[in-house]
Amino acid sequence: MSDTPDRRRLLVVHHTPSPGMQAMLEACLAGARDEEITGVDVVVRPALVAGAVDVLEADAYLLGTPANIGYLSGALKHFFDQIYYPCLDATRGRPFAAYIHGNEGLEGAVRAMGSITSALGWEAVAPTLEVQGGADKESLAACTELGAVLAATVMPEA
Repeated sequence: MSDTPDRRRLLVVHHTPSPGMQAMLEACLAGARDEEITGVDVVVRPALVAGAVDVLEADAYLLGTPANIGYLSGALKHFFDQIYYPCLDATRGRPFAAYIHGNEGLEGAVRAMGSITSALGWEAVAPTLEVQGGADKESLAACTELGAVLAATVMPEA
């Protein structure tokens, strides 16, 4: 967790291989970095770069992935494989949020996200945001809100 009592760290772990996923990531970051949210440092890591130290140092997690062949992206699954045991006991109860984008068949990815985060003991601050098809104005607004809700959840009290 953040070692500064008046600062919190929100770790954003994402796999962003498409323009739609990039737009969703940027919308989530805009929400998390809203000027009304203070005391929260937003740290962004691609899923193939993020590791156990990043997770252990964070107070909350925002996870983004495409649904590939009905499942999480291989990159996000690799992230979970790398951090699972080193972070299992130390991160229980920490808040998280997730967004998943795909053209069809999001159910398996949503189910896997829920299974893995539940096994880690992480607490969802909102249902997983599911975006099917193009990242339109409505879905991007939902991403912005998701990022803001999660960041506000860990914002230190004034």
